Amino acid sequence: MENALIIFIKNPQLGKAKTRLAATLGKEKALEIYLFLLAHTRQVAEACNTEKHLYYSEFIDEQDDWSNNIFQKHLQDQNPDLGQKMNKAFSDLAKSGVKKALIIGSDCMELTPAIVDEAFEQLDEKSAVIGPAKDGGYYSIGFNFEKIDTQAVLEKTFLNKSWSHDEVFKEAKEALKSFSIDYALLPNLNDVDVEADVAHILSEHI
Repeated sequence: MENALIIFIKNPQLGKAKTRLAATLGKEKALEIYLFLLAHTRQVAEACNTEKHLYYSEFIDEQDDWSNNIFQKHLQDQNPDLGQKMNKAFSDLAKSGVKKALIIGSDCMELTPAIVDEAFEQLDEKSAVIGPAKDGGYYSIGFNFEKIDTQAVLEKTFLNKSWSHDEVFKEAKEALKSFSIDYALLPNLNDVDVEADVAHILSEHI
């Protein structure tokens, strides 16, 4: 299949997931919320007609709720830097022959299959696509490997970057513009990081 969806998750362990939530809500509630987010992300991914590549943070879990028949399971690069992890995932898929790849995290309750489908449709025409998050980061980014200098663009986009600040999205755009890459923007969505981001989840679902 020419399209590959990359999903990055943290292994859901008490005290290791959603630490900023845990600081105000407690470890147990933070894990409960993260499991809810994982279930939503899984449902979104399952509805998309793409290869599905699931990348775990610490170990590959063959016994969890992510079907081994649907998801190709991998271990994220063990370099602690997020950019290095994403660079390695995209690079490996490009080398495998995939034409278009899109990454999503597991923190966005507003993400839908339609948005993922839109991203791949945009990549038919554009060289890249990016989904901005309301905190200044991004919840998704993707590339058409046939339209870019893959290694150079990936390294410029992901390596030697700082993360978790309010100009991550701006820096990604600047990286793409430095190659004169034509990119599409996805809807601006809200990531779940702190307690204020999950008020609606707590009231409606948990």
